[in-house]
Amino acid sequence: METGYYTWMLVSASLVLLMTAPGLALFYGGMSRTKSVLNMMMMSFSAIGVVGIVYALWGWSMTYSTTYLTADGEAGKEIGKLFSNPFKQFGLETTDPSNYVFVAFQLTFAVITAALISGAIADRMKFSAWLVFLPIWVTLSYFPLAHMVWGGGFLSGVEGGLADLIFSGPEGAEVAPIDYAGGTVVHINAGVAGLVLALLIGKRLGFGKEPMKPHNLTLTMIGAGLLWFGWFGFNVGSIVNLDAYTTETALVWLNTTLATCAAMMGWLLVEKIRDGKGTSLGAASGVVAGLVAITPACGNLVPWSSMVLGLVAGGLCALAVGLKYKLGYDDSLDVVGVHLVGGLVGTIGVGFLASNEGGLLTGGGAKQLVIQVVVALFAIVWSGVATLVVGLAIKYTLGLRLDPEDEVEGIDFVEHGESAYDLGTGGGARRTSVLSSSTASEVSA
Repeated sequence: METGYYTWMLVSASLVLLMTAPGLALFYGGMSRTKSVLNMMMMSFSAIGVVGIVYALWGWSMTYSTTYLTADGEAGKEIGKLFSNPFKQFGLETTDPSNYVFVAFQLTFAVITAALISGAIADRMKFSAWLVFLPIWVTLSYFPLAHMVWGGGFLSGVEGGLADLIFSGPEGAEVAPIDYAGGTVVHINAGVAGLVLALLIGKRLGFGKEPMKPHNLTLTMIGAGLLWFGWFGFNVGSIVNLDAYTTETALVWLNTTLATCAAMMGWLLVEKIRDGKGTSLGAASGVVAGLVAITPACGNLVPWSSMVLGLVAGGLCALAVGLKYKLGYDDSLDVVGVHLVGGLVGTIGVGFLASNEGGLLTGGGAKQLVIQVVVALFAIVWSGVATLVVGLAIKYTLGLRLDPEDEVEGIDFVEHGESAYDLGTGGGARRTSVLSSSTASEVSA
Protein backbone atom coordinates (compact mmCIF):
# COMPACT_ATOMS: atom_id res chain seq x y z
CA MET A 1 0.00 0.00 0.00
CA GLU A 2 2.81 2.42 0.85
CA THR A 3 4.52 1.88 -2.51
CA GLY A 4 1.24 2.40 -4.34
CA TYR A 5 0.57 5.53 -2.31
CA TYR A 6 3.87 7.20 -3.19
CA THR A 7 3.53 6.23 -6.84
CA TRP A 8 0.05 7.67 -7.06
CA MET A 9 1.08 10.86 -5.27
CA LEU A 10 3.86 11.51 -7.80
CA VAL A 11 1.39 10.89 -10.63
CA SER A 12 -1.08 13.23 -8.93
CA ALA A 13 1.53 15.95 -8.58
CA SER A 14 2.26 15.67 -12.31
CA LEU A 15 -1.45 15.82 -13.13
CA VAL A 16 -1.91 19.00 -11.09
CA LEU A 17 1.12 20.57 -12.76
CA LEU A 18 -0.47 19.73 -16.12
CA MET A 19 -3.55 21.65 -14.99
CA THR A 20 -1.59 24.90 -14.99
CA ALA A 21 0.35 24.31 -18.20
CA PRO A 22 -0.97 23.51 -20.66
CA GLY A 23 -4.48 23.14 -19.13
CA LEU A 24 -5.17 26.57 -17.64
CA ALA A 25 -2.90 28.27 -20.19
CA LEU A 26 -5.05 26.93 -23.04
CA PHE A 27 -8.34 27.53 -21.21
CA TYR A 28 -7.52 31.17 -20.47
CA GLY A 29 -5.59 31.68 -23.71
CA GLY A 30 -8.55 30.68 -25.85
CA MET A 31 -10.85 33.00 -23.91
CA SER A 32 -8.52 35.96 -24.45
CA ARG A 33 -8.40 38.29 -27.41
CA THR A 34 -5.94 37.62 -30.25
CA LYS A 35 -3.57 40.35 -29.13
CA SER A 36 -3.20 38.99 -25.59
CA VAL A 37 -3.25 35.19 -25.86
CA LEU A 38 0.51 34.75 -25.46
CA ASN A 39 0.63 36.98 -22.40
CA MET A 40 -2.23 35.03 -20.88
CA MET A 41 -0.34 31.80 -21.38
CA MET A 42 2.88 33.36 -20.10
CA MET A 43 1.12 34.29 -16.86
CA SER A 44 0.38 30.60 -16.25
CA PHE A 45 3.88 29.45 -17.20
CA SER A 46 5.54 32.16 -15.11
CA ALA A 47 3.43 31.15 -12.11
CA ILE A 48 5.08 27.73 -12.29
CA GLY A 49 8.54 29.27 -12.50
CA VAL A 50 8.15 31.79 -9.69
CA VAL A 51 5.90 30.00 -7.22
CA GLY A 52 7.70 26.67 -7.64
CA ILE A 53 10.97 28.22 -6.48
CA VAL A 54 9.34 30.23 -3.70
CA TYR A 55 7.54 27.16 -2.40
CA ALA A 56 10.78 25.24 -2.07
CA LEU A 57 12.59 28.15 -0.41
CA TRP A 58 10.02 29.08 2.22
CA GLY A 59 6.48 28.12 1.20
CA TRP A 60 6.70 24.55 2.47
CA SER A 61 8.04 25.58 5.87
CA MET A 62 5.42 28.32 6.24
CA THR A 63 2.62 25.92 5.40
CA TYR A 64 3.47 22.68 7.18
CA SER A 65 6.35 23.05 9.62
CA THR A 66 5.51 23.28 13.32
CA THR A 67 9.08 23.15 14.62
CA TYR A 68 12.41 24.58 13.61
CA LEU A 69 16.04 23.61 14.21
CA THR A 70 18.18 25.55 16.64
CA ALA A 71 21.80 26.46 15.93
CA ASP A 72 23.04 23.21 17.45
CA GLY A 73 20.68 21.11 15.34
CA GLU A 74 18.15 20.35 18.07
CA ALA A 75 14.42 20.77 17.52
CA GLY A 76 13.17 24.13 18.70
CA LYS A 77 9.85 25.00 20.26
CA GLU A 78 6.52 24.71 18.46
CA ILE A 79 5.60 27.71 16.36
CA GLY A 80 2.23 29.39 16.70
CA LYS A 81 -0.89 28.32 14.88
CA LEU A 82 -0.65 30.97 12.15
CA PHE A 83 2.92 30.99 10.80
CA SER A 84 5.68 28.44 11.17
CA ASN A 85 8.37 31.14 10.96
CA PRO A 86 10.18 30.51 7.67
CA PHE A 87 13.15 32.56 8.89
CA LYS A 88 13.93 29.88 11.47
CA GLN A 89 13.45 26.94 9.13
CA PHE A 90 14.44 28.12 5.68
CA GLY A 91 13.78 25.86 2.74
CA LEU A 92 13.69 22.09 2.76
CA GLU A 93 16.93 21.37 4.62
CA THR A 94 15.14 20.08 7.70
CA THR A 95 12.50 18.10 5.83
CA ASP A 96 12.68 14.31 5.83
CA PRO A 97 13.42 13.27 2.21
CA SER A 98 10.67 10.66 2.46
CA ASN A 99 8.30 13.61 2.66
CA TYR A 100 9.45 15.12 -0.65
CA VAL A 101 6.57 13.50 -2.49
CA PHE A 102 4.17 15.53 -0.36
CA VAL A 103 6.23 18.67 -0.96
CA ALA A 104 5.98 18.08 -4.71
CA PHE A 105 2.22 17.61 -4.55
CA GLN A 106 1.57 20.70 -2.46
CA LEU A 107 3.90 22.82 -4.61
CA THR A 108 1.60 22.30 -7.59
CA PHE A 109 -1.39 23.51 -5.57
CA ALA A 110 0.34 26.78 -4.76
CA VAL A 111 1.26 27.20 -8.42
CA ILE A 112 -2.23 26.82 -9.84
CA THR A 113 -3.85 28.97 -7.15
CA ALA A 114 -1.66 31.90 -8.15
CA ALA A 115 -2.14 31.22 -11.87
CA LEU A 116 -5.94 31.27 -11.53
CA ILE A 117 -5.84 34.94 -10.54
CA SER A 118 -4.45 35.98 -13.91
CA GLY A 119 -7.76 35.51 -15.68
CA ALA A 120 -9.28 38.47 -13.85
CA ILE A 121 -6.75 41.00 -15.16
CA ALA A 122 -6.22 39.82 -18.75
CA ASP A 123 -5.05 42.30 -21.42
CA ARG A 124 -3.82 45.04 -19.10
CA MET A 125 -1.41 44.10 -16.28
CA LYS A 126 2.30 44.72 -16.71
CA PHE A 127 4.17 41.44 -16.91
CA SER A 128 6.85 42.80 -14.57
CA ALA A 129 4.14 43.70 -12.03
CA TRP A 130 2.75 40.17 -12.30
CA LEU A 131 6.16 38.65 -11.62
CA VAL A 132 6.53 40.81 -8.51
CA PHE A 133 2.97 40.11 -7.37
CA LEU A 134 3.34 36.33 -7.44
CA PRO A 135 5.92 35.69 -4.70
CA ILE A 136 4.57 38.37 -2.36
CA TRP A 137 0.95 37.25 -2.71
CA VAL A 138 1.60 33.57 -2.08
CA THR A 139 3.69 34.53 0.95
CA LEU A 140 1.05 36.77 2.49
CA SER A 141 -2.14 35.04 1.36
CA TYR A 142 -1.71 31.46 0.14
CA PHE A 143 0.89 30.01 2.50
CA PRO A 144 -0.73 31.33 5.72
CA LEU A 145 -4.22 30.25 4.65
CA ALA A 146 -2.96 26.81 3.62
CA HIS A 147 -1.27 26.47 7.00
CA MET A 148 -4.44 27.46 8.83
CA VAL A 149 -6.58 24.94 6.91
CA TRP A 150 -4.21 22.04 6.12
CA GLY A 151 -1.13 22.58 8.25
CA GLY A 152 -2.60 22.19 11.71
CA GLY A 153 -3.51 25.84 12.11
CA PHE A 154 -6.48 27.91 13.21
CA LEU A 155 -8.99 26.60 10.66
CA SER A 156 -8.09 22.91 10.84
CA GLY A 157 -10.19 21.81 13.82
CA VAL A 158 -7.34 21.87 16.33
CA GLU A 159 -7.85 22.62 20.00
CA GLY A 160 -8.17 26.36 20.42
CA GLY A 161 -9.05 26.80 16.76
CA LEU A 162 -12.06 28.35 15.08
CA ALA A 163 -14.48 25.55 15.94
CA ASP A 164 -13.65 25.88 19.64
CA LEU A 165 -14.28 29.61 19.48
CA ILE A 166 -17.68 29.15 17.82
CA PHE A 167 -18.87 26.13 19.81
CA SER A 168 -17.87 26.11 23.44
CA GLY A 169 -17.51 22.75 25.14
CA PRO A 170 -17.39 19.33 23.45
CA GLU A 171 -19.21 20.47 20.30
CA GLY A 172 -16.10 22.35 19.22
CA ALA A 173 -14.09 19.15 19.17
CA GLU A 174 -16.80 17.30 17.25
CA VAL A 175 -17.00 19.73 14.33
CA ALA A 176 -14.01 20.47 12.12
CA PRO A 177 -14.07 22.65 8.99
CA ILE A 178 -14.21 20.60 5.77
CA ASP A 179 -11.93 21.55 2.88
CA TYR A 180 -10.83 18.29 1.29
CA ALA A 181 -8.79 19.72 -1.59
CA GLY A 182 -8.97 23.50 -1.65
CA GLY A 183 -12.34 25.27 -1.69
CA THR A 184 -11.07 27.98 0.65
CA VAL A 185 -7.32 27.71 0.19
CA VAL A 186 -7.41 27.61 -3.61
CA HIS A 187 -10.67 28.82 -5.12
CA ILE A 188 -12.11 31.36 -2.69
CA ASN A 189 -8.59 32.65 -2.16
CA ALA A 190 -7.90 33.07 -5.89
CA GLY A 191 -11.40 34.37 -6.65
CA VAL A 192 -11.20 37.14 -4.07
CA ALA A 193 -7.67 38.04 -5.19
CA GLY A 194 -8.87 38.28 -8.77
CA LEU A 195 -11.72 40.59 -7.76
CA VAL A 196 -9.46 42.88 -5.73
CA LEU A 197 -6.87 43.10 -8.51
CA ALA A 198 -9.56 43.76 -11.13
CA LEU A 199 -10.89 46.65 -9.04
CA LEU A 200 -7.41 48.07 -8.42
CA ILE A 201 -6.28 47.88 -12.03
CA GLY A 202 -9.55 49.10 -13.55
CA LYS A 203 -11.56 48.08 -16.58
CA ARG A 204 -10.17 47.26 -20.00
CA LEU A 205 -10.41 50.05 -22.53
CA GLY A 206 -13.78 49.70 -24.22
CA PHE A 207 -15.22 47.34 -21.60
CA GLY A 208 -18.99 47.24 -21.95
CA LYS A 209 -18.87 49.28 -25.17
CA GLU A 210 -17.21 46.91 -27.63
CA PRO A 211 -17.27 43.12 -27.95
CA MET A 212 -14.45 41.27 -26.20
CA LYS A 213 -15.23 37.73 -27.24
CA PRO A 214 -12.95 34.70 -26.85
CA HIS A 215 -10.71 34.48 -29.89
CA ASN A 216 -10.36 30.66 -30.05
CA LEU A 217 -12.92 28.47 -28.30
CA THR A 218 -11.20 25.36 -29.59
CA LEU A 219 -8.26 26.11 -27.31
CA THR A 220 -10.66 26.78 -24.44
CA MET A 221 -12.42 23.44 -24.89
CA ILE A 222 -9.10 21.59 -25.02
CA GLY A 223 -7.96 23.44 -21.91
CA ALA A 224 -11.17 22.54 -20.07
CA GLY A 225 -10.66 18.88 -20.97
CA LEU A 226 -7.10 18.96 -19.66
CA LEU A 227 -8.27 20.65 -16.47
CA TRP A 228 -10.88 17.94 -15.96
CA PHE A 229 -8.27 15.24 -16.51
CA GLY A 230 -5.73 16.86 -14.22
CA TRP A 231 -8.34 17.48 -11.52
CA PHE A 232 -8.32 13.78 -10.65
CA GLY A 233 -4.82 14.36 -9.34
CA PHE A 234 -6.06 17.49 -7.58
CA ASN A 235 -8.92 15.80 -5.72
CA VAL A 236 -8.09 12.10 -5.65
CA GLY A 237 -4.48 12.86 -4.71
CA SER A 238 -5.63 14.76 -1.62
CA ILE A 239 -5.95 11.54 0.35
CA VAL A 240 -7.06 12.18 3.92
CA ASN A 241 -7.34 8.64 5.29
CA LEU A 242 -4.62 6.32 4.01
CA ASP A 243 -6.13 3.40 5.95
CA ALA A 244 -9.20 3.67 3.69
CA TYR A 245 -7.07 4.39 0.62
CA THR A 246 -8.93 2.25 -1.93
CA THR A 247 -12.46 3.13 -0.85
CA GLU A 248 -11.79 6.82 -0.37
CA THR A 249 -9.98 7.40 -3.64
CA ALA A 250 -12.68 5.62 -5.66
CA LEU A 251 -15.41 7.67 -3.96
CA VAL A 252 -13.57 10.93 -4.57
CA TRP A 253 -13.04 10.06 -8.25
CA LEU A 254 -16.72 9.27 -8.72
CA ASN A 255 -17.92 12.33 -6.83
CA THR A 256 -15.61 14.57 -8.85
CA THR A 257 -16.86 13.14 -12.14
CA LEU A 258 -20.57 13.23 -11.34
CA ALA A 259 -20.51 16.75 -9.92
CA THR A 260 -18.71 18.01 -13.03
CA CYS A 261 -21.18 16.30 -15.36
CA ALA A 262 -24.11 17.82 -13.49
CA ALA A 263 -22.53 21.27 -13.40
CA MET A 264 -21.95 21.30 -17.14
CA MET A 265 -25.59 20.40 -17.75
CA GLY A 266 -26.75 22.96 -15.19
CA TRP A 267 -24.81 25.73 -16.92
CA LEU A 268 -26.15 24.72 -20.35
CA LEU A 269 -29.70 24.61 -18.98
CA VAL A 270 -29.40 28.18 -17.69
CA GLU A 271 -28.02 29.31 -21.06
CA LYS A 272 -30.81 27.58 -22.94
CA ILE A 273 -33.52 29.15 -20.81
CA ARG A 274 -31.91 32.60 -20.74
CA ASP A 275 -30.37 32.88 -24.22
CA GLY A 276 -32.02 30.16 -26.26
CA LYS A 277 -28.73 28.37 -26.97
CA GLY A 278 -26.25 26.24 -25.07
CA THR A 279 -22.71 27.29 -25.98
CA SER A 280 -19.34 25.55 -26.08
CA LEU A 281 -17.97 28.28 -23.79
CA GLY A 282 -20.81 27.51 -21.41
CA ALA A 283 -19.99 23.81 -21.45
CA ALA A 284 -16.30 24.48 -20.77
CA SER A 285 -17.11 26.96 -18.02
CA GLY A 286 -19.65 24.59 -16.49
CA VAL A 287 -17.03 21.86 -16.34
CA VAL A 288 -14.67 24.13 -14.41
CA ALA A 289 -17.48 25.38 -12.14
CA GLY A 290 -18.35 21.79 -11.20
CA LEU A 291 -14.72 20.90 -10.56
CA VAL A 292 -14.32 23.97 -8.36
CA ALA A 293 -17.45 23.26 -6.32
CA ILE A 294 -16.71 19.58 -5.67
CA THR A 295 -13.11 20.28 -4.64
CA PRO A 296 -13.76 21.04 -0.94
CA ALA A 297 -16.54 18.45 -0.65
CA CYS A 298 -15.36 15.49 -2.72
CA GLY A 299 -14.47 13.27 0.23
CA ASN A 300 -17.55 14.08 2.31
CA LEU A 301 -20.40 13.51 -0.15
CA VAL A 302 -21.95 10.50 -1.85
CA PRO A 303 -22.71 10.24 -5.58
CA TRP A 304 -26.28 11.58 -5.43
CA SER A 305 -25.34 14.60 -3.32
CA SER A 306 -22.36 15.31 -5.57
CA MET A 307 -24.72 15.59 -8.53
CA VAL A 308 -26.96 17.94 -6.57
CA LEU A 309 -24.01 20.12 -5.61
CA GLY A 310 -22.71 20.17 -9.18
CA LEU A 311 -26.09 21.09 -10.65
CA VAL A 312 -26.50 23.98 -8.22
CA ALA A 313 -22.94 25.18 -8.85
CA GLY A 314 -23.31 25.10 -12.63
CA GLY A 315 -26.54 27.10 -12.52
CA LEU A 316 -25.37 29.67 -9.98
CA CYS A 317 -22.02 30.24 -11.67
CA ALA A 318 -23.73 30.69 -15.05
CA LEU A 319 -25.80 33.44 -13.49
CA ALA A 320 -22.89 34.93 -11.54
CA VAL A 321 -20.62 35.60 -14.53
CA GLY A 322 -23.02 38.30 -15.69
CA LEU A 323 -22.70 40.26 -12.44
CA LYS A 324 -19.58 42.05 -13.69
CA TYR A 325 -21.69 43.99 -16.19
CA LYS A 326 -24.30 44.91 -13.59
CA LEU A 327 -21.83 45.79 -10.84
CA GLY A 328 -19.24 47.41 -13.09
CA TYR A 329 -16.06 45.43 -12.40
CA ASP A 330 -14.04 43.91 -15.23
CA ASP A 331 -13.28 40.30 -14.34
CA SER A 332 -11.95 39.50 -17.80
CA LEU A 333 -12.22 35.68 -17.83
CA ASP A 334 -14.77 35.14 -15.05
CA VAL A 335 -12.49 34.18 -12.18
CA VAL A 336 -14.96 35.67 -9.71
CA GLY A 337 -18.05 34.10 -11.27
CA VAL A 338 -16.51 30.62 -11.50
CA HIS A 339 -13.88 30.29 -8.78
CA LEU A 340 -15.18 32.56 -6.03
CA VAL A 341 -18.82 31.61 -6.49
CA GLY A 342 -18.04 27.96 -7.21
CA GLY A 343 -15.72 27.81 -4.20
CA LEU A 344 -18.43 29.28 -1.98
CA VAL A 345 -21.03 26.82 -3.29
CA GLY A 346 -18.76 23.87 -2.55
CA THR A 347 -17.50 25.10 0.82
CA ILE A 348 -20.94 26.02 2.12
CA GLY A 349 -22.78 23.27 0.25
CA VAL A 350 -20.96 20.53 2.14
CA GLY A 351 -22.51 21.98 5.29
CA PHE A 352 -25.90 21.07 3.83
CA LEU A 353 -25.01 17.74 2.22
CA ALA A 354 -22.16 16.15 4.19
CA SER A 355 -22.59 12.37 4.38
CA ASN A 356 -22.88 10.21 7.52
CA GLU A 357 -25.48 12.57 8.99
CA GLY A 358 -23.02 15.43 8.95
CA GLY A 359 -24.97 18.10 7.06
CA LEU A 360 -28.09 20.11 7.71
CA LEU A 361 -30.08 18.18 5.08
CA THR A 362 -28.60 14.81 5.97
CA GLY A 363 -29.53 14.74 9.64
CA GLY A 364 -26.53 16.42 11.24
CA GLY A 365 -28.04 19.71 12.30
CA ALA A 366 -26.63 23.16 11.61
CA LYS A 367 -23.20 22.90 13.29
CA GLN A 368 -21.26 21.92 10.17
CA LEU A 369 -23.06 24.53 8.08
CA VAL A 370 -22.22 27.26 10.57
CA ILE A 371 -18.53 26.38 10.64
CA GLN A 372 -18.39 26.20 6.83
CA VAL A 373 -19.94 29.66 6.45
CA VAL A 374 -17.57 31.19 8.99
CA VAL A 375 -14.52 29.60 7.37
CA ALA A 376 -15.60 30.87 3.94
CA LEU A 377 -16.04 34.40 5.32
CA PHE A 378 -12.66 34.21 7.04
CA ALA A 379 -10.99 33.17 3.76
CA ILE A 380 -12.67 36.06 1.91
CA VAL A 381 -11.44 38.62 4.43
CA TRP A 382 -7.93 37.14 4.63
CA SER A 383 -7.42 37.01 0.87
CA GLY A 384 -9.03 40.40 0.34
CA VAL A 385 -6.81 42.20 2.83
CA ALA A 386 -3.61 40.44 1.72
CA THR A 387 -4.28 41.11 -1.97
CA LEU A 388 -5.17 44.73 -1.32
CA VAL A 389 -1.90 45.31 0.53
CA VAL A 390 0.18 43.68 -2.22
CA GLY A 391 -1.75 45.30 -5.05
CA LEU A 392 -1.57 48.82 -3.61
CA ALA A 393 2.15 48.49 -2.92
CA ILE A 394 2.84 47.50 -6.53
CA LYS A 395 0.39 50.04 -7.97
CA TYR A 396 2.14 52.97 -6.32
CA THR A 397 5.69 51.77 -6.99
CA LEU A 398 6.12 49.79 -10.21
CA GLY A 399 2.61 50.40 -11.46
CA LEU A 400 0.08 47.67 -12.21
CA ARG A 401 -1.27 48.65 -15.61
CA LEU A 402 0.01 49.13 -19.14
CA ASP A 403 -0.13 52.58 -20.70
CA PRO A 404 -3.34 53.10 -22.71
CA GLU A 405 -1.55 53.17 -26.07
CA ASP A 406 0.24 49.92 -25.23
CA GLU A 407 -3.03 48.30 -24.25
CA VAL A 408 -4.55 49.28 -27.58
CA GLU A 409 -1.57 47.93 -29.52
CA GLY A 410 -1.74 44.65 -27.63
CA ILE A 411 0.06 43.24 -24.62
CA ASP A 412 1.67 40.41 -26.60
CA PHE A 413 3.67 42.83 -28.76
CA VAL A 414 4.38 45.34 -26.01
CA GLU A 415 5.44 42.94 -23.26
CA HIS A 416 6.84 40.00 -25.22
CA GLY A 417 7.59 41.27 -28.73
CA GLU A 418 5.58 38.43 -30.24
CA SER A 419 2.28 37.58 -31.87
CA ALA A 420 0.37 34.34 -31.46
CA TYR A 421 -0.77 34.41 -35.08
CA ASP A 422 1.68 35.94 -37.54
CA LEU A 423 0.31 34.37 -40.70
CA GLY A 424 1.14 36.99 -43.28
CA THR A 425 4.91 37.38 -43.05
CA GLY A 426 5.99 33.82 -43.85
CA GLY A 427 8.24 33.65 -40.83
CA GLY A 428 8.53 33.63 -37.08
CA ALA A 429 6.31 35.56 -34.74
CA ARG A 430 9.02 37.59 -33.02
CA ARG A 431 9.19 41.29 -33.73
CA THR A 432 12.82 42.00 -34.69
CA SER A 433 12.74 45.68 -35.55
CA VAL A 434 10.90 48.80 -34.57
CA LEU A 435 8.51 50.04 -37.24
CA SER A 436 8.61 53.64 -38.29
CA SER A 437 5.58 55.67 -37.35
CA SER A 438 4.43 55.86 -40.98
CA THR A 439 4.87 52.13 -41.52
CA ALA A 440 3.08 51.37 -38.25
CA SER A 441 0.17 53.54 -39.38
CA GLU A 442 -0.04 51.70 -42.66
CA VAL A 443 0.02 48.33 -40.91
CA SER A 444 -2.68 49.45 -38.49
CA ALA A 445 -4.79 50.67 -41.38
